[in-house]
Amino acid sequence: MASQTETKYIPEPSPSASLALESEKSRKENETSLATVPPPPNGGIVAWLQVLGAFLIFFNCWGVINTFGVFQSYYESTLLSQESPSAISWIGTIQGFLLFLVGLIAGPIFDKGYPRSLVIAGGFLVVFGLMMTSLSTQYYQVFLAHGIAVGIGCGFLFLPSVAIVATYFTTRRALATGITASGGSIGSVIYPIVFHKLIDRVGFGWTTRIIAFIALGGLCVSLAVMKMRLPPPKQARPLLDMTAFKEVPFMVLSCGLFFVFIGMYFPFFYLPSYFNNFLHSNDDLSFYSLAILNAASVFGRILPGLAADSVGSLNTIIPMGVITAVLAYAWIGIRNIAGTIVFTCIYGISSGAIVSLLPTIVARLSPSMGIVGTRMGMCFMFAGLGLLIGNPIAGALLDLENAVFWKSQVFCAVMLTAGVTLIAVVRVLKWRQGEEWKM
Repeated sequence: MASQTETKYIPEPSPSASLALESEKSRKENETSLATVPPPPNGGIVAWLQVLGAFLIFFNCWGVINTFGVFQSYYESTLLSQESPSAISWIGTIQGFLLFLVGLIAGPIFDKGYPRSLVIAGGFLVVFGLMMTSLSTQYYQVFLAHGIAVGIGCGFLFLPSVAIVATYFTTRRALATGITASGGSIGSVIYPIVFHKLIDRVGFGWTTRIIAFIALGGLCVSLAVMKMRLPPPKQARPLLDMTAFKEVPFMVLSCGLFFVFIGMYFPFFYLPSYFNNFLHSNDDLSFYSLAILNAASVFGRILPGLAADSVGSLNTIIPMGVITAVLAYAWIGIRNIAGTIVFTCIYGISSGAIVSLLPTIVARLSPSMGIVGTRMGMCFMFAGLGLLIGNPIAGALLDLENAVFWKSQVFCAVMLTAGVTLIAVVRVLKWRQGEEWKM
């Protein structure tokens, strides 16, 4: 006879379900801790000091990366003349790739409340890498010092510089990020001029060491003023936010960045060679072409930020991306110095806008500011992969002896078109999800 008090069986949750519940519980606890934090100040001494510190980080991070164009010319003609342009360009592209890839590690470290540790580690590696570059004579030595060490160091520096500014601003976020990003352009103007003025006077070794000392001074200022605003999460967060892979707009944006960064940096690496080999200009003009490109980029990183605060970053980056792609096609038909200088100025403005607006778009797509560092690291990884393969492929399509550039120009223009198209798709997706027009 059956017992009158039967025990009802309740199945235990599966391990995957338990992990999901724990993850959701952790997310809710972290969001609760963030809810007690005052809203972003959108101004004030402390907030603008973060912009100053981030500006100097960009100056000595992207400024160093974008200066590789002058190093490329020097390596091709002197130090590594036995190597092909494509092989030399790998040194510069590995820098950019590592800058973005290291964000996967730097993002969670930032979110846990250790931006100063990232600045210390990144500053040491950048300065150490440049110092070792000044002593290098072989390709593998330059690759390890200038490519690997400097690239990893810039990776530790880059993400906290954009992520910390995003936590201090909402209404002025695009402007603040644009001012921050302009540091990279200004550094990209000053460092090549320093290189050009000193290389014949003190030689390659001391020129590179002086650049390293300048970087050290600027990064010390950043370390002194930067301050984390959000408290670290109560629960440890995984290296990747797996929920991001289920969000279609985030994934489409990441793929768009991959294609954009394949094509966008070709002029930043090969414009001096274009002036020398195709236009047969004098050495001074070919050198200053890179400075002109980066100087124009300053306006592209600040002015579109003003517009983005009014109409939205995604609404601003799409037309600027279209302009960049159209210019890439137009460059194929330019055959004189005057036209190339005009192209250089406008391309610097439009491409600078793309770089400066991306962090604000990723922050907007993030469900919580507590994971903005992790999300940026994941998204920028795709950009880093594009930068890694883009310039070596373009360099392999080059024929410097016969001054054949059109194959590389077409390749980069097509990649930019594909990337901008995907970014436009993100805007359509957010519109269909009911997002407001200002996005």
